[in-house]
Amino acid sequence: MLLITLSNPGKLNATDAVMHAELARVFREVGDDQSVRAVVVTGEGKAFSAGGDLSWIADQVGNYEQTMRVMKEAGDIVRTMIDCDTPIISAINGVAVGAGLAVALLADISIIDEATRFTDGHIRLGVGAGDHAVAIWPLLCGMAKAKYYLLTSDFIDGREAERIGLVSKAVPADDVLPAAFAIANKLALGPRDATRLTKRALNHWLRQALPAFEASLAYEMLNFLGPDAAEGLSALQHKRAPEFVK
Repeated sequence: MLLITLSNPGKLNATDAVMHAELARVFREVGDDQSVRAVVVTGEGKAFSAGGDLSWIADQVGNYEQTMRVMKEAGDIVRTMIDCDTPIISAINGVAVGAGLAVALLADISIIDEATRFTDGHIRLGVGAGDHAVAIWPLLCGMAKAKYYLLTSDFIDGREAERIGLVSKAVPADDVLPAAFAIANKLALGPRDATRLTKRALNHWLRQALPAFEASLAYEMLNFLGPDAAEGLSALQHKRAPEFVK
């Protein structure tokens, strides 16, 4: 079993340029390593990953070259997680937003702290929900709930996420990592090929959603080149309500 820990000390493990690039590669490497039979992904400390690092986002707003680079990496994160036959379990030990939330919910089995709260958050920034949500949220919780939470960016707690099917299980905070380890060990001790091929077959549902995902990712990146992303970023930096006036 392999443990992957998202770490950005002092910033609630927010995704920066280094972490984003690493997430775009790591699941391809995991899938190629036949010695790894299951993976647990969690965050360091009391957060899973609190969205994109604002200084990194600032480098992208209005920057075509940076936006193209981030678009490739974001697409690679989703596609490599789908194509990785090794089972992935997310231990969502705290707040999860942005690319971190993509990893949390694209995992094959997701265990969340029942009291933690998360949001997709793209609309708050003034960009389309392009990281992963268009591909998987309708499958997990249905179109009505997906549209509600993605369009409003309302927060969801762990209990509600389990109730609507967005995560596999919600448990008390102290049980998140032990529960994830127990599931990973169970899968690691099972028949490897049958487990991997069952995951591969199930993920054909997600492969069918890839055209919609590619469109959402392109729309998100287009928004990063416009005025709403600049206003959304400024609002987050100054901890105020955004004023989207266009």
